[in-house]
Amino acid sequence: MRTLIATCVTCLMLLPSMAAAKPSLRDVQEIEDPLFAVALAKEVSDHCDSISARYFKGLTELRRLRARANALGYTDSEIRAYIGSDTEKARMRAKGERFLAQNGVSYEKTETFCAFGRAEIKKNSAIGVLLRAK
Repeated sequence: MRTLIATCVTCLMLLPSMAAAKPSLRDVQEIEDPLFAVALAKEVSDHCDSISARYFKGLTELRRLRARANALGYTDSEIRAYIGSDTEKARMRAKGERFLAQNGVSYEKTETFCAFGRAEIKKNSAIGVLLRAK
C-alpha cells in the first residue's frame, strides 16, 4: 500500500512538469498554418503593385492567433520569442519560398506574384482573403 501511495504521489508531482512541456508553436498547426498564410499574403502584396494586403484583416487574424496560443497555454513572451526568433524567421522564409516556387512564383518575375495573388483571391483561400486586388 505504501508503494502505491508513493507512486501516486510521485506521479502527481510530475504532472505539472509534464503539462508545462508544450510543443514548439511551429508544431501547432492551428497557429503555424494561418501565420504562414499571413506571411505569404504580405510577401505577395510587397511584390505585386496591383494587389494590396488587407491589413486590418491580417491584424485581426494575428490577434486571434495570439489569443488561441494563449488559450493553449503559451505566454505572450513565448509567442514573442517564437515570432522574433531568427531561426524561425529563416525557416518560415524558406518554407514560403518553396511554396511560392511550387506554385510558379518567381522573384525575378513580379507578374508571377500578381497571378498567384489573383488566383488565391479567386479561390478565397486563407491567403486570398488577406489580399485585395486594386
